[in-house]
Amino acid sequence: MRPARALIDLDALRHNYRLARRLAGGKALAIVKADAYGHGAVACARALEAEADGFGVACIEEALELRAAGIAKPILLMEGCFEASELPLVVEHNLWTVVGSPEQLAAVEAFHASAPLNVWLLLDSGMHRLGLSPVAFRHAHARLAALAWVAPPVLMTHMARADELASTRTREQLDAFRQATAGLPGAVSVSNSAALLGWPEAHNDWARPGLMLYGADPLHGQTHAHREALRPVMTLEADVIATREIGIGEPVGYGARFIAERPTRVGVVAAGYADGYPQFAPNGTPVTIDGRPGCTIGRVSMDMLTVDLTDHPDATVGSTVQLWGTAPRVVELAEHCHTSAYRLVCGLKRIPHRYLHALPGQA
Repeated sequence: MRPARALIDLDALRHNYRLARRLAGGKALAIVKADAYGHGAVACARALEAEADGFGVACIEEALELRAAGIAKPILLMEGCFEASELPLVVEHNLWTVVGSPEQLAAVEAFHASAPLNVWLLLDSGMHRLGLSPVAFRHAHARLAALAWVAPPVLMTHMARADELASTRTREQLDAFRQATAGLPGAVSVSNSAALLGWPEAHNDWARPGLMLYGADPLHGQTHAHREALRPVMTLEADVIATREIGIGEPVGYGARFIAERPTRVGVVAAGYADGYPQFAPNGTPVTIDGRPGCTIGRVSMDMLTVDLTDHPDATVGSTVQLWGTAPRVVELAEHCHTSAYRLVCGLKRIPHRYLHALPGQA
């Protein structure tokens, strides 16, 4: 078997959820869309189900996967239904759905559900992606309130720049949300991960933590009270599969991007960009080799990458190279490679997952 694996620490996941819920001061949907940001939606939902208030997914396919796996807690379709034909499935599987467009509102009105339909009404407070304008939002709230088969909607919006603590945009959006929802009944949901960590004034009835559940700090590089509290959930590691010695002036890898300036011992590692590691990670990208700091050299290949073993005399074939996890953190790797932590964890491919600290019956 190819010696590469992603170790998923479910205790760390539970710790991060508890932190999110404590910061929220209310309830928290654990966001497990995109296969739980590459961590495995079913396994992560099972690990959290005993204490999570519910889960958030992007689409009905993701929700049905969780229901098929026995997940019984509430599940919110965060983009709502893409077609009116999905609404019977929403009722059948006891799902919650966002309404954030005139078309979705019209579909709910025409549906005449046989059981109460739980709706989250989405305001566009300034992100300008999904959601209703303030005037349309108030009209939609009145129309939903007139439907006997619709439960009182949760009032929600989404922050566009909460990960920028110096930006005024979050407060502008909060002001727009408060004005648009003034006097309207219903629970409120505003906070994503960045808002939970950095904007206490955004905390309301329902939080929607995503990236922070998986131990990545969306406020990386900025000072905030909780920067040391998150625990990495995923450790991506692979073994050294070959070593070689090269002399001064000799290149390594495609394009000769690395040329040795000293006699160099090279380790070949069984992971590459087809696995989700950044193809253009620069020379010197940090890794951990058998628990000690190290770095990459040369261009990352599809199935392999190379590290400098010169200062690691005991490292050999079979040595373990941590590509992200506790060192480097995935946000640190992302910054080094001019990409995002979201893209790294969501782009993980081909690497088998091993789950640590599953509770009885959750393996």
